[in-house]
Amino acid sequence: MTNHAQPLQETHWAFQPKAIAVAGSILGLVAFWSALPPFTVRSPLVPILVGVLGIAAGLWAVTRGTRRLGWGAIASGVIGLGLGLLATRSSSGNLHVVFAADLVAQVFVFATPLTFGALGGMVSERSGVVNVGLEGMMLMGAFWGVYGADKGGSWVVGILAALAAGGLFALLHAYWSIHLRANQIVSGMAINFLALGVTGYFFEQLYGNQNIPAGVSTVPNVAIPGIDHMAYLGPAIGDLNLLIWVGIAFVPLSYVILFKTPIGLRVRACGEHPRAADTVGINVYAVRYAAVVVSGMLAALGGAFLSIGFGGGSFTENMTEGRGFIALAAMIFGNWRPFGAWGAALLFGFSTALAYRLPVYSSSAATLFQVLPYVLTLIAVAGVIGRSVPPAADGQPYVKQ
Repeated sequence: MTNHAQPLQETHWAFQPKAIAVAGSILGLVAFWSALPPFTVRSPLVPILVGVLGIAAGLWAVTRGTRRLGWGAIASGVIGLGLGLLATRSSSGNLHVVFAADLVAQVFVFATPLTFGALGGMVSERSGVVNVGLEGMMLMGAFWGVYGADKGGSWVVGILAALAAGGLFALLHAYWSIHLRANQIVSGMAINFLALGVTGYFFEQLYGNQNIPAGVSTVPNVAIPGIDHMAYLGPAIGDLNLLIWVGIAFVPLSYVILFKTPIGLRVRACGEHPRAADTVGINVYAVRYAAVVVSGMLAALGGAFLSIGFGGGSFTENMTEGRGFIALAAMIFGNWRPFGAWGAALLFGFSTALAYRLPVYSSSAATLFQVLPYVLTLIAVAGVIGRSVPPAADGQPYVKQ
């Protein structure tokens, strides 16, 4: 009985610092949120007290070895405390303009293409192939998605066309990286430039460099019965695009597949130790090809959201505007894990959405929030709040012996 009790006790104490650190991060968020609509607490004591509790929880976790989550909780407590104090000093009118309920919907809108791209990059790199071509695959999905919806008369056809285009370019990247063993960074950048040229050429050839015709079938919004007309939840999440919900659903789904199934074990084995995986009968080449193609299809879904989802059936040259690279940053910030990548995508989306509203205070504040996610990413990559460690064989071509 003693032998069974000891592992349970060790598991309990090993989990507790992580739980406290997560609680500290949540307290930091609450410290800021308490001063925002619909709560709008005006006393500075509330964000100070809650923020200090979050900082204390982070310090407690750090002293017990949970450095990454602990420092994250400390940062969350400090930022939440500071922003909460600023919010209590702001006028209620400006707060209701900036932090209206539809801000939540805008966060999801800006985060969705990053979510698809980050999950795609994670799948590819977990198998051992660096995919910086997400930008090009996303752009291909954006153009061929709207073209398929236009000519096929249905957004479903557009989604299928986007998946095919993204998968095809991903297959090209996989061939260069896996079969020809080219430098994976160079191959990914070549994909980006090739996609920019291909979409620009066909846009001009098929549409005469004019706007996409009006009336293109677009991905519908999903109205949640009972919520869509509620005072706060309605504008926040009551009527979101279908692809937003698909992106959210893919986060736990990708976690289950990668970390709880034999398929995910094979993918991770190829990214950590391909020689050992080959020894036990796993076809490393096939797994990596499949993972890269899936990553391209996921990135293409993010591009399709930009054109026939949120974009309303439109396309402009280079409309992704670097979102594929931002998705890579979100993946690194999230430490190559689904929920971490999604959290980073939400942070990027929040900063972007908030930047559009902050000019009511000052234009410099808006610029600051646009830069904040990149600064946090550099901090994470530099290892200040814990090292971001990629899969051991990430970016290394495999040669079967």
